[in-house]
Amino acid sequence: MSEYQAPTKDISFVLFDVLEADKYWQSNPQLAETVDKETAQAIIEEGAKITSEVIAPLQSSADEEGVTFNAGEVTTPKGFKQAFDTYAEGGWIGLNGDVEYGGMGMPKAIGVATDEMMCAADVGFSLYPGLTAGACLSILHHASEELKALYLPKMYSGEWCGSMCLTEPHSGTDLGVMRTQAVPNDDGSYSITGTKIFISAGEHDLSDNIVHLVLAKLPDAPAGSRGISLFIVSKFNVDAEGNLGERNPVTCGSIEHKMGIHSSATCVMNFDGAKGYLVGEVNKGLAAMFTMMNYERLAVGNQGLGCAERSYQNALAYAKDRVQGKGKEKSDAQADPIIVHADVRRMLLNMKSLIEAGRAFSNYVAIQLDKSKFEEDETEKLKADGLAQLLTPIAKAFETDMGLDICVLGQQILGGHGYVTEWGMEQLVRDVRIAQIYEGTNGIQALDLMGRKVAANRGQNLTVLLTEISEYAQEVMPQEGMSAMATEILRLTQEVGEVSKGILARAANNSDEIGAASADYLHLLGYLMYGYMWLKMASTAKQKMAEDESFMSAKVKTAHYYFAKVLPRVKGLIAKIEAGSDTLYELDVEQF
Repeated sequence: MSEYQAPTKDISFVLFDVLEADKYWQSNPQLAETVDKETAQAIIEEGAKITSEVIAPLQSSADEEGVTFNAGEVTTPKGFKQAFDTYAEGGWIGLNGDVEYGGMGMPKAIGVATDEMMCAADVGFSLYPGLTAGACLSILHHASEELKALYLPKMYSGEWCGSMCLTEPHSGTDLGVMRTQAVPNDDGSYSITGTKIFISAGEHDLSDNIVHLVLAKLPDAPAGSRGISLFIVSKFNVDAEGNLGERNPVTCGSIEHKMGIHSSATCVMNFDGAKGYLVGEVNKGLAAMFTMMNYERLAVGNQGLGCAERSYQNALAYAKDRVQGKGKEKSDAQADPIIVHADVRRMLLNMKSLIEAGRAFSNYVAIQLDKSKFEEDETEKLKADGLAQLLTPIAKAFETDMGLDICVLGQQILGGHGYVTEWGMEQLVRDVRIAQIYEGTNGIQALDLMGRKVAANRGQNLTVLLTEISEYAQEVMPQEGMSAMATEILRLTQEVGEVSKGILARAANNSDEIGAASADYLHLLGYLMYGYMWLKMASTAKQKMAEDESFMSAKVKTAHYYFAKVLPRVKGLIAKIEAGSDTLYELDVEQF
């Protein structure tokens, strides 16, 4: 496997030239004194250094060694503790954290850039600090001042880590039927009893303490999801000064043996009357947990993007080096590098066009999250929040679907070498596969998009998005060389609007239409958003051609490829959506 090189130049192009995030930061009173372009670039460069030099070299050996379990204790792979300490000492876990509790207060758009690098370096490693940052988000927004002051500083610093304990053996997505119980104690704490499964980073040796966020129900809680509360359950009990005390009765019963992410401990966690503290209000736990879901699901999308980027770098290096057959090159050599062959170029360009659009899209969503948090104009704040809500399931599902496809293409380019362990390509395929499953399967994301984010409000946020895309396409249409791409995006935007109306009309008489259309509809919007990103990138690149002709012309040429060879996939998706739900439900259950 080639050495990972963080794509800092492309990240800066997207963040500053295309999306102009720095201009927004400087126009916002809450961000202007915290971050500017120079600060952000320094963070990105330092992130590239630590991910490429400290974490990426561990990826292969950590996968081979995996985590080990012994009598409730979990040991991470060799080198992880030192790498984690280095990462934590640099302040990376608190990058987006609240400055009042020791965080750096950076906008999410910068966090997205470092997230991608971390996931490209090693997805398994990324889960330990990533889950800690996610747990901090829920604590910050919902816990009492006392709990925030007690837990956040040591979690931001990496002294303590975090986990999210949702899933139970008998219930996956349906959290409403959970059995974990929380019984009030006389001292204001709660006694938590139950079992949680698939808990990433539930137990390990990277930090002095692990702070579990646990969903549970009080004895008199309402049925279903309305009766779920959220609790902090610490591995070690903590006194009022933050000192660790006796071990809480929360233990790891076993770890899962998995297809990929072997360096991440996926645990069965047993709570046997463990002491916990309420986060937020009683019976409002699901809302508290969902505070971080938009951020976490975007982070999972970045796992797909990071693995894809690593696969592309490896495949590109191999395609330039491996010689086989004669192609278009006119040389005296007996064979040419395989990059000259049409099929290899097709695979590489599919990879490149989807990765670079995905990077722009991920940053676009992050900026909406930042605006929903920092924007002072209430109208703009609500608009950004609506767009973030709409686009989050697409970011999670489409980026991870494309991530697997891209990693498979990278493996294919290496041929037999892609199938054997030493080249690292099969590991990327194994590692990225989980991203389509956890944090809500991609099928659930599609239902959320179609049912909650489009149908529930009759496409209100969708209309805002389609209007924005249409107005931008009309704006750049007169620009030299942009007319064909702008016209295609404008046409597709209008078609998506009509397709959406058609689904909602059919669903009024047949609720099966929502589920039947959802997966194809999510991909339809995914390809549209990637096309919108390429329209923005191509327009920007044309304007900046004189600054770096090779880099900018490559952007324009890749945009041409996306519009000619990738975007036409939407035609098949539209046909499938318009076919309706009838054929999906013709078979009786016993006929399967």
